[in-house]
Amino acid sequence: MKAKILLLEDDLSLSETIVDFLEENNFEVLSAYDGESASDMIYENKFDIFLLDVNVPLLNGFELLKQKRDEGVQTPAIYITSLDSIDSLETAYHSGCDDYIRKPFVLKELLFRIESILKRSFFHEQNPRITLDKNLEYDIKSNLLFVNSELVKLNIKESALLKLFLQAKDEVLSHERIHETLWTYEETPSENALRTYIKNLRKIIGKEKIVSIKKLGYRFSL
Repeated sequence: MKAKILLLEDDLSLSETIVDFLEENNFEVLSAYDGESASDMIYENKFDIFLLDVNVPLLNGFELLKQKRDEGVQTPAIYITSLDSIDSLETAYHSGCDDYIRKPFVLKELLFRIESILKRSFFHEQNPRITLDKNLEYDIKSNLLFVNSELVKLNIKESALLKLFLQAKDEVLSHERIHETLWTYEETPSENALRTYIKNLRKIIGKEKIVSIKKLGYRFSL
């Protein structure tokens, strides 16, 4: 499953250039050209990373990210901006960003920064494959599951659920948090569907790895 990126950039030419480059590198990208549109997109979608210009109409990038951090949104964020003062840098990090890249920049550098943050925020692992069992591996770059080096087919929501479990290993994940991850704003969450996804994952990775916590949710452990 492709990592999903929100790009907030009001320079249409630069926005198109970044979108084309990231899509060529197997990312899904949604574009916004002002802060309020970006805020609406964040409300309606689940993103893996934000790329935020600062000086944009209606709501600037600093204000947008601070607002989202105050609302509990923890999605990693990179600012892409021409601002270069130490005060701007301080404001950027105080607003909750994970990285900061100054314009003009080389697209490959942006790609390296995105990949670095996604790996770090996901597992803090250098090896792209995580061993779940002696014959079971998960590739953190492609979000694919392998059994005995053979690809296991998961549907989109099963893959998203497994990714969430791996990100929150040993945590009790509430039904609400799982719903927010698996279903978009326009979809209606289904407990029956969730139980089916859990059942299918247990068949592949082992029943004992996903424990149902009565009235609370689920916990994944290795």
